[in-house]
Amino acid sequence: MTILIAYDGSADSRTAVEFAAKHLTAQPTLVLTVWEPLLVQLKRYPLAGAGLLADPGDGDEWRVQAEQYAKEGAELAVASGLSEVTYRAVADNESIWRTVVDVADEVDASLVVTGSRGLAGVRSVLLGSVSNHVLHHAHRPTLIVPPTKH
Repeated sequence: MTILIAYDGSADSRTAVEFAAKHLTAQPTLVLTVWEPLLVQLKRYPLAGAGLLADPGDGDEWRVQAEQYAKEGAELAVASGLSEVTYRAVADNESIWRTVVDVADEVDASLVVTGSRGLAGVRSVLLGSVSNHVLHHAHRPTLIVPPTKH
């Protein structure tokens, strides 16, 4: 059985990794970072496309950064006490939450762990909620770790 931890380099995802390590028994763990290729971003945010097309940069930069985040998350998981930790960066072709759910299905995750930015109201509706979508679409146990209070 595998624990899948969604990790994007944010403070909220760090909190999720640390919480999982503190409260879950040691099981094989996959730290997953999902990244959006430029074409997916352009499809999703067409008005922002003009600025991106003016200087699209190296498309591999996104992949490299995602791999670095995934590795960072795995190192944090090991440092926090989890063992048998692997990591993976996956390109998002539809939506980040769908990719998390698909990888959870692929590895038959016994638990999906994700952080939450704690957005509410209009901000949550406008920005969407990866953790909320994962909770409602991953037909397996899901742990959403709230942000730490400052």
